Amino acid sequence: MRKSLLLAAALAGPALLLGPGAQAADNGFYLGAGVGQANVDIDAGPVDVDGDDTGFKLIAGFRPLDFLAVELNYIDFGKVKDAGAQVDVSAIAAFAVGFLPVGPVDLYAKAGVANSDASLSSPFGGADSDSTDFAYGVGVQLRFLSLSARLEYEKFDLDDVDDLNMLTLGFTYTFL
Repeated sequence: MRKSLLLAAALAGPALLLGPGAQAADNGFYLGAGVGQANVDIDAGPVDVDGDDTGFKLIAGFRPLDFLAVELNYIDFGKVKDAGAQVDVSAIAAFAVGFLPVGPVDLYAKAGVANSDASLSSPFGGADSDSTDFAYGVGVQLRFLSLSARLEYEKFDLDDVDDLNMLTLGFTYTFL
């Protein structure tokens, strides 16, 4: 019995030491990056583009409280090609992020604005569009000390794009 208790204590010891640090939200400035799948859908007269490409994002944020952060993202949605047309979209987005900390996991929702630059080229001609529009998303992140792994879905309501969204896997590092 005594050996079982010692074995249980030896196995639980590291978890007890790491547990409180891993569960406390790391507040402060953070930087990160992510990669994922972007989906672009444009139906503009003779041009109909609906496709996916690999996109990436760069993340900078400040989390002053366990439940609130502000974040700035640069997002490149890749180059979507469909039926001889190509769409290239990028954006700079600013978000307010609300967190629900549950142990070492954060559930979060974000809302803000995205200043986007979209370019369409097709056999029928081309078009460029710049706009500032509403953007929002939801996600989950797993925290371990200052490092976090994120999985998030974001949607961008651009004027000239019927559907623009992205599913991203990313990482952030918080500087205290």
